[in-house]
Amino acid sequence: MIRSKRGTIDLNTPAVMGILNCTPDSFFEGSRIQVETLLETANRMLEDGAEVLDVGGMSTRPGAVAVSVQEEMDRVLPAIELLAKHFPHATLSIDTYRSEVARAALDAGAFWVNDISAGELDPNMFSLVAERNCPYVLMHMQGIPVSMQKDPHYRAVTADVMSFLFNKLQELRKLGVTDLVVDPGFGFGKALHHNYQMLRNLETFQQLHVPVLVGVSRKSMINKVLGTWPEDALNGTSILHAFALERGAQILRVHDVKEARQAVQLYLALTES
Repeated sequence: MIRSKRGTIDLNTPAVMGILNCTPDSFFEGSRIQVETLLETANRMLEDGAEVLDVGGMSTRPGAVAVSVQEEMDRVLPAIELLAKHFPHATLSIDTYRSEVARAALDAGAFWVNDISAGELDPNMFSLVAERNCPYVLMHMQGIPVSMQKDPHYRAVTADVMSFLFNKLQELRKLGVTDLVVDPGFGFGKALHHNYQMLRNLETFQQLHVPVLVGVSRKSMINKVLGTWPEDALNGTSILHAFALERGAQILRVHDVKEARQAVQLYLALTES
């Protein structure tokens, strides 16, 4: 279980996190949200069954260059304020690795922090999470977005990522942080075979005794195998969601909430029959 704006989310039933990208350059064009369509998109995601809405203001696709702190804030804070006003019971997450942005987003109405760097890119992030006592998603990333896909290497990818996340969890627990979620970081400093090795061994991450979030939605690990583009990758995404659920994923971070929720429903029908 993990806290939400409504109370707690029982992760015996896997949850869905919907992606709201307030950016002009997200890798999937269909996820780029304009202010005019923000409420409509968020409402549809909530009606389709999203437990969390994840708001980001800076693309972290491979090769992406960081924007300024002020520009990131200018993108996400009005969106979060608008969402919090219109959907007061919705659980909003801020997707950022900057503690300054996270603090402002929490003040504006966000409830979770989703950090692709697990505190590596901002040494103040862990103290902020401890201070604000908010749920925190920590992800593994090798390198930084602008260069992370240039020859990523591991001794054994699953074991290396596990070790990294274990050490980070230890640090956070010493600070008193309890609402924690881990994300292995598919596509973040991982070659194609690394991604599939981690997915095949995903149940290993249950040894960390915290919920496991999987973000594979429309990513290149699908498109490189199928010869598709992000716009055509929904079917491949749903197939990998099924594999991830079978291997213990408890939260799916997705562009397509309805289809992800259907994958969860079918998984539950299979396991409960």
